[in-house]
Amino acid sequence: MSLLRLFFVVLAVLECRRLQLVTSHEESGDWHCEPDSESRVVAEFKPGVVTLDGHADDWEDVYGFDFPLLPALDPDQDKAYNGGKMTVKALHDGKDVFFLMQVDGDYVYSKGNNNGCPSVALMFQVGDSATYHDMGGCKESPGTCNRTSCRGYEVDIMHFSLGNAVPGRLYGGNPIDNQEGNGGDRFGHLVDLYAWNPHCRNLDGISSSGNDTAQNDWRGSWWHSSFTTHSGFVAEDSPYTSSKQKGTYFFEFSRPLRTMDRLQQDVQFTIGQSSKFSAAFWYPTDGHPWHGSGHYSISCDWVSLDVAPGSSSSPVKGTSGSAWGAASGFALLFSFVAFCISVFVGYRVADNKSIAFTPMDRL
Repeated sequence: MSLLRLFFVVLAVLECRRLQLVTSHEESGDWHCEPDSESRVVAEFKPGVVTLDGHADDWEDVYGFDFPLLPALDPDQDKAYNGGKMTVKALHDGKDVFFLMQVDGDYVYSKGNNNGCPSVALMFQVGDSATYHDMGGCKESPGTCNRTSCRGYEVDIMHFSLGNAVPGRLYGGNPIDNQEGNGGDRFGHLVDLYAWNPHCRNLDGISSSGNDTAQNDWRGSWWHSSFTTHSGFVAEDSPYTSSKQKGTYFFEFSRPLRTMDRLQQDVQFTIGQSSKFSAAFWYPTDGHPWHGSGHYSISCDWVSLDVAPGSSSSPVKGTSGSAWGAASGFALLFSFVAFCISVFVGYRVADNKSIAFTPMDRL
């Protein structure tokens, strides 16, 4: 009898753990979303403009797009992040795409405690059926989700937590973690993940059915405007400045437009085309660490990311195109007239036989 009672107790505990796992990313009520259909970010072609160091000075001439930060699970304007909007900037150099995310916030840092520091993430649609809501939207459970049952629901995620990241230093893909074939980052927790839903997400290259070869393609750094040192920090300088100072957080990232992914885990950017993405922000409020689903987002649905071609800065067709066509036509006409004149002169010289030859000794 005691064994039977123990069995039911264990079963009840497991069931409670399962329910906690499921409800940790569920909304408190019916999901309601009214996205701004005009929201978009344009990644301009600007090669050789930015240095990936967390500083925003070299982004001054890049247009920024402002978004309110609303709770991801309850996108209510009344519950918006009280620090203000997030500004997102993007550009590319024909090889890599760069992002800058900046948001106002009092300085908070707790070394070694990721949840006690601000954190950011970028999420991109990979599969055609992947939704922003439910992180891809595959209906399978953690025990049944895989690349077959959730095919088409893949999302690509970059997540940067600051607990072990020194300001101004570069984190993300590194030879040690990439050699192990996954998207991890043991040094600064700037990781490369994929997901089918909130309960089915892994580092690139890791799956329940066995690990494959992948790598972390992201690089990134961070900064806060209250820092007075610009020559560089080391870990021993933590916490780098005093707490609660007013200022702005800057998060800077880059990734190749195209990666070597063969597992449908990375978004692939194409110049002249659009992708769908979103950005998230975690902030420890009133000294309380943030939790996984307690983040703010720039929209309750996908936002368009347009990767502009290099010719986008050239005059558009119908203005510069017409001028170029007129100039080309004039040059062609001028060449034709010059050719005709040269033929006429040659003909006249060859045809004129009235001038007799006079030897020099007779002059």
